[in-house]
Amino acid sequence: MATWGVLAAGLLVVVVGILRFKLHAFVALIVAAMVVALLTPATLISRSSAREAIDRSAVFDSEAKLFTVDGALDGFPIQEYLIVAETADGVGMVRFGQVTQELEDSDRGKVYGFELLSGVDSNSLAKPLSLSVLSQAALESANQLSGESCISRLTKALGSYCGKLAILIVAASIIGRCLLESGAADRVVQSAVSRVGEKNAPVAFAISGFTLSIPVFFDTVFYLMVPLAKALRLRTGKNYLLYVLATVAGGTMAHSLVPPTPGPLFIAEAFEVPLSSMILGGCLVGLISASVGMLYAVWINKRCVLELSEDATLAQEAMESKPSGGAAEDRRPPSVALALVPILLPVILIAAGAFVSGEMGSRVFLGVRVSDGFAHALKVLAEKNTALMISAAVAVVMYVRAVRPTGQRFQTVMQEAVSSAGTIILVTAAGGAFGRMMRQANVAEMLEGLPSTSPVMLVVAAFFVTTAVRTAQGSSTVAMLTSAGIFGGLVTSGAAGVDPLYVALAVGCGSKPFAWMNDSGFWVITRMSGMSESEGLRYVTPMTALAAFAGLGTVIVGVVFFP
Repeated sequence: MATWGVLAAGLLVVVVGILRFKLHAFVALIVAAMVVALLTPATLISRSSAREAIDRSAVFDSEAKLFTVDGALDGFPIQEYLIVAETADGVGMVRFGQVTQELEDSDRGKVYGFELLSGVDSNSLAKPLSLSVLSQAALESANQLSGESCISRLTKALGSYCGKLAILIVAASIIGRCLLESGAADRVVQSAVSRVGEKNAPVAFAISGFTLSIPVFFDTVFYLMVPLAKALRLRTGKNYLLYVLATVAGGTMAHSLVPPTPGPLFIAEAFEVPLSSMILGGCLVGLISASVGMLYAVWINKRCVLELSEDATLAQEAMESKPSGGAAEDRRPPSVALALVPILLPVILIAAGAFVSGEMGSRVFLGVRVSDGFAHALKVLAEKNTALMISAAVAVVMYVRAVRPTGQRFQTVMQEAVSSAGTIILVTAAGGAFGRMMRQANVAEMLEGLPSTSPVMLVVAAFFVTTAVRTAQGSSTVAMLTSAGIFGGLVTSGAAGVDPLYVALAVGCGSKPFAWMNDSGFWVITRMSGMSESEGLRYVTPMTALAAFAGLGTVIVGVVFFP
């Protein structure tokens, strides 16, 4: 089956499985991955795997029958390297020659001679669209993969993504649960509101929502902050809609853009974006998007009034019934500074590791010469798994000091945190496996062949594909996983000519429009705040859409001016 047909079949299974048959996201993604794996011919599997294994680019001189590569071909005998070309009159990748000897060292790099394979016209290779080098070993590995069964390829991909994400997601889940149980999250919100005053309370709600949604799921953050919004509404007699929308504006963008929330964490992995870059880029785009959302919230608040209703009291009841280690008056929440440590520590550690450069014996950190031991230690601490584990340990200590839980209660809290992470790991790993099967179907090459696939067009396409899937089935995370499967191979191969960070951010923004009744978050917002469904569609849906498109605009500016 052609790649288009495989792609359509996979997407259809995901969307119909979730919407029509109400399948769990894990089941729908695994079934879709299996369908794609079954429908993908062996030739496409070997072709796509070979493309991903391409070593480096080359330049071809058809008259001299020589080609130049950027640097020597180390690691294999020269005879085991193949030249790979894509020409205007040939579809895709053509193996047209084998390296026979190293001729000379020139200003352009290493120059090698080759002989053409039979049946290949050298004149058609005068101006190839791309020219690359592939090792024979990589080609043999690709051919071996194409001979494996579909279930073998699927289980290997599932295990690979579980291994990449398990520690990260469990650590993030523990951090979020400890912030809630210790009262640290509540302390951050109340401190922000008290410092800025009632007049600037909406800004405090937005900032608090954004900050807390980095390690804590948006639904939980909203549960936490709605009672405070209700209390301020009772005190001031106005601006309840503004308080609610400010919380949504801040929290919803961080949820899809800033790791270690599972969605953006997975996107960073899928597009091979360094976690430090994803965190910094996500914060920048997220804050701009949230600011646009806030402007809409201020505008609509002047024209509409959201009244308190009996449904809104559910928020207070939910907070009062939330389990804790002891009575509320016995709990000793940490200071604001300490409450922020589990949130900011992994960001600081991961970012610090990005500033270590140089070779052994000449390591540099922030422009200062440092010892190899210091540089190595910092690199270890900055590794994403290590950074999140350290932050989780700090959060656990903070929880124990604040609550003094019994052994049974401590065990229950940790077990619930890990159990909730388990479902997320399965869904994200299934999304990764689905994406891997899509990549093996050679989706990347198909997208490369589309007309006008400029960096800006690719970013826009990634945004709208994510938006379409999210609107159809309601889950931001599933939408991001699906887009990663479609665009991952193209972006990571470098053929798209765009920084993977921009595509990852566009996918994150694309998961925001359009919130409606098939989205669990939509129901959380409306039920907890007391909105009706029509009010949710009038207030929440336009705001998240505007914020998302503002994020897309920001990403496009980055692509154009900072490629």
